[in-house]
Amino acid sequence: MGNLARKIFKEIESLPEEQQVEILDFIQFLRSKLRREEKLWNSFSLDSAMKGMEDEPLIYSEDDIKEHLTNDS
Repeated sequence: MGNLARKIFKEIESLPEEQQVEILDFIQFLRSKLRREEKLWNSFSLDSAMKGMEDEPLIYSEDDIKEHLTNDS
């Protein structure tokens, strides 16, 4: 455990259990918020990378993909 984590733990440990529960709720909220932000960023990154590709001609048809999958089996 790092120095900052020890300090936080020591502070939390000195609080009444009701406030410790509030801190735990807040930590879970922060984790949830971080996951949402990561999902948004990943979506944005993918959208940015794919931007303009919808106008490009298709190289392979759906039949080509099915044929490839059938041949690999």
